[in-house]
Amino acid sequence: MAQDPGLGYRIRASIVSVRGVCSAGHREGDSFDISCHDPAGLCGYFYHDIFPSLQCFQFGGRMPWWQNDTIELSCPDADNLVTIRLAREPR
Repeated sequence: MAQDPGLGYRIRASIVSVRGVCSAGHREGDSFDISCHDPAGLCGYFYHDIFPSLQCFQFGGRMPWWQNDTIELSCPDADNLVTIRLAREPR
């Protein structure tokens, strides 16, 4: 298993909401550290979908619609929608 080398910002993920039933078992209130090297148990479909944003966010990038050091992203399952908040902080 790959080890997170600690590059870039530390990213804390929190499940903000679940509409329907998440087949991976994510629940509102779950919280964990995530990075480009460690999916931290996040559903593979969700991780694959957010990876480009995660990579940009972890290494200091910005998109015009992001709010400071916090972003919210949604899983690709629109019928059982999970929303995650990522917050970055210096290591």
